[in-house]
Amino acid sequence: MIVRHTLPNGVRIVAESIPYVRSIAFGFWIGTGSRNETDEVNGISHFLEHMMFKGTKKRTARQLAEAFDEIGGQVNAFTSKELTCFYAKVLDQHFSAALEILADMFFGSTLPDEEIDKEQKVVIEEIRMVEDTPDDLVHDLLSKAVMGDHPLGFPILGSVENVQKFDRSRLENYRRQYYRPDQTVIALAGHLPDDFLDQIQKYFSGFSSGDDTPVCRRPVYHADVIVRKKPTEQTHLCLGLPGLAIQDPRIYALILLNNMLGGNMSSRLFQRVREERGLAYSVYSYHIAYRDCGLFAIYAGTGPGQENELICLIFDILEEIRESGVGASELNKAKEQLKSGYMLSLESTSNRMSRLGRNELLLEKHMTLDEMIERIEQVTPEDIRDLVQTLFTQPVSLAMISPTGEIPSTYRRDALV
Repeated sequence: MIVRHTLPNGVRIVAESIPYVRSIAFGFWIGTGSRNETDEVNGISHFLEHMMFKGTKKRTARQLAEAFDEIGGQVNAFTSKELTCFYAKVLDQHFSAALEILADMFFGSTLPDEEIDKEQKVVIEEIRMVEDTPDDLVHDLLSKAVMGDHPLGFPILGSVENVQKFDRSRLENYRRQYYRPDQTVIALAGHLPDDFLDQIQKYFSGFSSGDDTPVCRRPVYHADVIVRKKPTEQTHLCLGLPGLAIQDPRIYALILLNNMLGGNMSSRLFQRVREERGLAYSVYSYHIAYRDCGLFAIYAGTGPGQENELICLIFDILEEIRESGVGASELNKAKEQLKSGYMLSLESTSNRMSRLGRNELLLEKHMTLDEMIERIEQVTPEDIRDLVQTLFTQPVSLAMISPTGEIPSTYRRDALV
């Protein structure tokens, strides 16, 4: 049973009671991320997330860490393009204590200047770490190539220059504008106490709105090329195509298509690129669904000099799936893998909590496992064919990091058009 409750100020609570476990995972989900930033403050969502751990009116940063350690709790946070989440997982007997600590962080963080100065150094090192990890960095470059100057193309971490300019005033203004009751969801899963709603209301009933939130504009798909020269041992490349928004009714067909194309070891990309031709150690596809758009991408890392052969092979595989579609047996295998993945993920209270939080913020609805399986089973080879004819007939974007910085001759924007 999933319980949904909305406080008078607009804060939504969504919870799933699992009486046979001894843990509780809960998170404070806020509908803001790098998508809500401007070029001048890109990275501020992520930096503010870091600063929420750096001391409150009641506790120093060290005392916050010690408070969770004393109850054996796990606490963390993350920032994405459209979401920020602060979450914890504790034994059921420590839920009240953990909720108070996380609420203290959420409402009482003082953003002290001395901690801002130290955390700027930490985040700058995090940015530099990504710069030294080309198989991570290339995905940021692809987002830029596909989204252009839209905030969805911004890196979540921001830039060194921006981080160096963040101060308490900017952080407080951003928090006041985007940390709003109507954009906040409290998600819980596990062995919940009978009064969990009362406990949450104790901390969140006084949460009030700040400034009005600007409306995010919808991005326009670009098919640009971004190539960076870097002294690497491999060439890291991503090819990008339009995807689907998270509420698109064809989303399960696309999830299954991704599974068959590059989502596992028996997928076409893995078998053809790695097993048959030995062109890459790591090769896969993925799909990211945003509120109003999506991105479908293929990544591979290959040795310098093999880029042309690799790209030519990837285009051949895309062309084959567009011309011939997929067979019933291949689709059934993908369905079984997808259903198993969903079912296995539900054995974790953390995964259940995350599913509740994301679905409430981005979909505002929750399907049962049976409903999800039915949606998966309803996908036909014809649905996959129609989807491929829509997505795999668009211009292709390219992001690449290589020792030469040269665009492979076999890459063409209009290769699938």
